[in-house]
This record gives sequence, C-alpha cells and structure tokens, in this order.
Amino acid sequence: MTRDEIRAVYDAGPEAVLALIEQMQATIAALAARVKRLEDQLATKSHNSSKPPSSDGFAHQTKSRREKSGKPPGGQPGHPGQTLRMVPDPQHTVTHFPGRCPCCDRELADVPATEVEARQVFEVPLAPIEVTEHQVGTKTCPRCGHVARGAFPAWVTQPVQYGPRLLALLVYLVVFQMLPWKRTRELIADLFGVWVGGGTLATAVERCCSGLAATTERINEAIRQAPCVGFDETGVRIDGKLHWWHTASTPALTHYHVHSKRGREGMAAGGILPGFGGRAIHDGWSPYWGYGCDHALCNAHHLRELTYLVEREGQAWAGEMIAVLVGADRAVEAARAAGARELDTGTLGAIEAEYRRLVAAGWEANPAPAAPGETDPAGPRRGRPAQSKARNLLSRLQRYERETLAFLYDFEVPFDNNQAERDLRMMKVQQKVSGGFRSDEGAHGFGRIRGYLATMRKQAQPMLTALENVFHGHPFVPSLSA
Repeated sequence: MTRDEIRAVYDAGPEAVLALIEQMQATIAALAARVKRLEDQLATKSHNSSKPPSSDGFAHQTKSRREKSGKPPGGQPGHPGQTLRMVPDPQHTVTHFPGRCPCCDRELADVPATEVEARQVFEVPLAPIEVTEHQVGTKTCPRCGHVARGAFPAWVTQPVQYGPRLLALLVYLVVFQMLPWKRTRELIADLFGVWVGGGTLATAVERCCSGLAATTERINEAIRQAPCVGFDETGVRIDGKLHWWHTASTPALTHYHVHSKRGREGMAAGGILPGFGGRAIHDGWSPYWGYGCDHALCNAHHLRELTYLVEREGQAWAGEMIAVLVGADRAVEAARAAGARELDTGTLGAIEAEYRRLVAAGWEANPAPAAPGETDPAGPRRGRPAQSKARNLLSRLQRYERETLAFLYDFEVPFDNNQAERDLRMMKVQQKVSGGFRSDEGAHGFGRIRGYLATMRKQAQPMLTALENVFHGHPFVPSLSA
C-alpha cells in the first residue's frame, strides 16, 4: 500500500485500521505457513524421509545409524581374505632363462637351469569367438540293414546360430548388469570380435523370458507359502506412461511384476498377496491393510520420520522413540545370538511400556489443529483440518502397535523392510540407465528374468550358468525355502 492509501485508512477511523491489521495478520500467517512448507520440503533428505539417497545431492552426506565398531578399516584378524594362490598346473609356462653366457658368450640352450623361481600371472583370455559345427549323419547296420540317423541337440535349431553361452551373456549384461543395448553389443564386439545385431539381443531376452515361465511360477508359489514376505512398489515409465513395479521378497526369493495401477489392483496382479497366509511386511500404505494376512510395519520408515521430527521440530519424544526402537532391535539380536526364541517377559514388558509412554508424550506435544470455524490467524478454514507429520505418525504408531513391534514377538519377523527395498532399488537403477521401457512386454520380460537372477544371486548360484541352462531348456530350480 502507498502512504496515501494507508493515511486514507487511518482517516477512516479505528475500525478501518483494525480491519487492515487483521487482513495483514492473515496474509503474514499464510505466507509464514507457505515458507515453512517450503523449508520442510528442502529439509527432507534420505535419512529423514522416504526420498532416495540419490536425491540428496553432493552437498549432503548420508547419515548412518550404525555405531562405530572401533575396529580399524579393512580385513580383520582371522578374515580368510581373497588372496591369489599359486596353482600346481598352469595352462601356460613361459621360461626366461639366459640364452648365452654374458661373460664368454657361450650358447646355454643345453645347460639345465637351477634355482628356478616361479611367478604366476592370472589373466582373462581374449580370443575370437569359437564356432562348433554339429553334424548329423545316417548309418546302416551291417547286421540287420536298419538305417539309423542321428539327431541334433534340441537347442541347435538353425543352420547358423549363436550358442547358449553367448545368449546367456547378452541377457546377463542387459538385465542383471543393466547395460544399454548398444553398449552391450559394443562390449561383445570388443571382447570376442563379433557384432551382435539388435534383433538377436531382443530374441535372446524373449527366449529367456518364455523359458522361465514355469520356474517363475515355482518361485511365486514358494513366496506364497513363506512365513514372512516384504512387499514394496515404485514407479516406472512404459511408453511414456506411469506404471508400477511391485516386488515380493524374502532372503532367498524375489518376485517382480509390473502393472498400470499402484494400489489393490496392481498388487493382486502378481498373484501373491491374494490368499497369502503369512505376514506381509510393508510401509503401511492403506491398500496393504485390505488383505487378511498378518502384517508388520517397516521400522526403517518410522526411524526416518522420527528423525525428521527431531531435526525440524525439536520434538524430544521422537528422539526417545528412536532409542527405544533401536534398543529393542538390539535386544532381539542379542537374544537370538544367545539361542533364545523369544524375549523374556520383563524385557518385553519394559519395551512396550516405554513405547506407549512416548506415544502419549507425542500426543501431548502435538495437540489437534483448530477445527473448522474456530479462530485461526490465517482466517476461517473449510473442511477437515490437515494433520501434521507428527500426528500422522502418532496415529500409525498407536493404531498399529503390534504390527510395529511384531519383530519383538516373532524373531522371524525382520525389524524393517529393507530386503524388499533393496530388491526394488535395482529397478530404479535400470530406469536411470534407460529412462523406462517401450512396451509392456519388454517390462514384463525384464521383471521375470530379473526376479530369477536376483533369486540365483541370493542362493549363491553362478549367474551365467543359470542363464545358460535356460537356453538349454532346463533352468536351474532354486531352493524353494524362503
């Protein structure tokens, strides 16, 4: 306002001045609330929210909750290590014996060497691609005259084709190592001297996907029978449209599927959650509660949200709750290491009592916001008042106490859902490399193969051999123990 406009309000009398001040107060309150929201957004990092570490930028160093062990970095005493050892039968031996005497120039080829010192060099073989010709012929039995003809191996179907090992390597590079297709073809050309066409690469992925149909269903059935399974989801672009990766994970098994929906419809499409009778571990998103199985909440999410309340709002109860949850996890680990199957009643009761005390303290520190129609500096509000981050978290901690503390009552339940998050993180890496998928079929094939390979990795199986077996027609059958 200009000075003349302010003077005009002043001349209009006290009521006009009061109205102006009230309007200014409402504007200031609205702007202050907006500034706080923006500051809160800037303050969210991977350690206090669900944002990934890659969003932190270089100026922020990710914080770890792990306590320092006091040990020096590197291998510890007693660690077996991975030192190279000399082998008794090397493939090649190169001698570096003197050919002539450096004193009198006599030929020394007929003189045996003594005091031989050996050093071995381990090297990767770089050789042109090998071609194996398979021949089928006919033979006539000289005794009975029967004419017999041989048969090609089932996987040899064309006059000229690439072998299972090369096809396995192609799939391994683009699906597990997530190399772009062009760079994969360049790598094969540089290493083996053959330029693989894009069609060959696409066909290899399609054949691998179709060859894993039965194995994937066996993995899915094993996950359905598992006592505890972690579930999570994340976005992906397919043909420029938003879709969702869904994962179901155990320490030994991995399942992926992609769907256009994130919620109940997309979850059900994987065929695992419907009818699942174990315990689903997740982040508390509402569609998960629609399934009748037991549930457990991811406490890594809770720790991040509590950290935000400590750092941004200085809420003491949140810091104490972090200590309670972390201490409870350590108590479970110590009991498990001692061979116990459950916590003693005294320890369990003390943790539960402290948990409830801190939830009550949180409610006291975060009273309900002003109801519609009540006096508010920002003016009258319409609709249900928005809940703060603290009250949303407190509602979850109170309503789902047993799901939050499920790891206390059953040692098979993990403290967090990090297994599923780690499995899903690789899908985000793929998105950063390629930006997305061109078709639903391509995403579906990638998810099926990736789930098989992730399962192989968890079960310490050789990846290339597992893929080569797929092209031979007999995929590796993973251990179905979850």
